[in-house]
Amino acid sequence: MTDDRFTPCLDHVLRHEGGYVDHPADPGGATNMGITRKTLARWRNVSPWWNLPKEAVKALTRAEAARIYRAQYWEPCRAGDLPIGLDLALFDYAVNSGHNRAIRALQAVLGVVVDGVVGPLTLGAASRADVARTINGLCDARLGFLRRLAIYATFGRGWSSRVAAIRAAALALAPKSSARPKGDTPMDILSGYKTYIVAALMLLAGIAQILGIEIPALEGTSSGNMVLEALAIVFLRRGLKAEIAKA
Repeated sequence: MTDDRFTPCLDHVLRHEGGYVDHPADPGGATNMGITRKTLARWRNVSPWWNLPKEAVKALTRAEAARIYRAQYWEPCRAGDLPIGLDLALFDYAVNSGHNRAIRALQAVLGVVVDGVVGPLTLGAASRADVARTINGLCDARLGFLRRLAIYATFGRGWSSRVAAIRAAALALAPKSSARPKGDTPMDILSGYKTYIVAALMLLAGIAQILGIEIPALEGTSSGNMVLEALAIVFLRRGLKAEIAKA
């Protein structure tokens, strides 16, 4: 997870942005490599933005476009600190619909506070989450937003194709396993259905002893304690999962 990922992610973005266009139905107006006339004017400190001629947009170089993308989309998203695959999915969403909206969508998928700012809580949740599931959730949210736009009828087919391509590329890059770091042993011990099987067996053994059924292997063990410990394991695991989901 480093900024070395910026260039390959930008390559993906630019495949979809294309060159110079000035579609009358596009509110962005004159655009080159995805950089609108207004964005380029602000980048060059031209005010008001319409004083920047369209010819300047047409002459935009890839090198300058890359600097704009890094400063205005990649860095605000802190994409270089995200898991591989998720960096691309969030970056492309930000380019297409604004970094604030993209970040808020990611935070909603991760179940953290939605404030449009990528901080330690968002990064921590992203590092613990299933990357493929997060990518799919983010792309689904992106499609849902696009379909609500009035100009979806005009641009919807292209947008949908773009999201599908980015989803496929991001999932191909994502780690095949979202196993937790080795240091997270408490959750490893209390993970999965095995926890509930153990708790159920302890509960049954405790109830059996209460009913007078002798279990030689458990001789000397309090039936009441067995029942309480079984319930404690279940509630402890549920509590740990809830705390991690809120982190």
